[in-house]
Amino acid sequence: MRRRCLAAAAFAGGLVGWLSTGVAAADGPVRVLAASDLKFALDELAATYQRQTGQAVQLSLGSSGQYAQQIRHGLPADIYMSADEDFVFDLAQAGLTRGRGDLYAQGRIAAMVPMASPLSLESGLRGLDWASVGRFAIANPQHAPYGRAAQQALERLGLWELAKPKLVLGENAALATQFVATGAAQAGITALSLALAPEVARLARHAVITADLHAPLRQRMVLLKTARPAAAGFYRFLQAAPARAVFQRYGFTTG
Repeated sequence: MRRRCLAAAAFAGGLVGWLSTGVAAADGPVRVLAASDLKFALDELAATYQRQTGQAVQLSLGSSGQYAQQIRHGLPADIYMSADEDFVFDLAQAGLTRGRGDLYAQGRIAAMVPMASPLSLESGLRGLDWASVGRFAIANPQHAPYGRAAQQALERLGLWELAKPKLVLGENAALATQFVATGAAQAGITALSLALAPEVARLARHAVITADLHAPLRQRMVLLKTARPAAAGFYRFLQAAPARAVFQRYGFTTG
């Protein structure tokens, strides 16, 4: 597959703010490795948890697949929140987790264009004026679940061959989102949870892609074998009704 990637230097300043986030830590913050589609929801939940308990939470957001590999190579963390439950099952099989974890949400994807773009999303991806799209951003399908879902949707719509020469790949869904929101790409597919965030909605328009166009994005979290005692409290908090309501507000389906 022919791929084009945007130079990282062009976005270095902005990406720091998007991907390196966390609550100011007291001693021993809960260390969370999470899929990038969770950025805005987890920012809110971590801040709420610290206000309620005084316990700091340190969030690291990126590609689920890359984090799974890093955990296998000894990356220390307490909680892993994947956008693809199979990564959790694989780590459990390798003896690196405490059980097989819990499903916390199911994700959706959305097509997106910059707010000022003349491109219309009224008819979704099929109605997109592809001749006016020079760059089309998705997360890297090799290791990002939302990238795989984007590829599946394009394939089922018969648009994959048309999109391939225009692709710019983000390492995760947040980077693909930023490419479109900043106008570096004329269109793309991202996580609905990111498109709904007020910080993104001011910069880009979106249209939800029907769930039957891609495999379910079943998102699972798990306590790692390296988890410290404080992590159990935040893990339980993420399963409670108030946390589920936050996930739902960002477009996730919760059980």
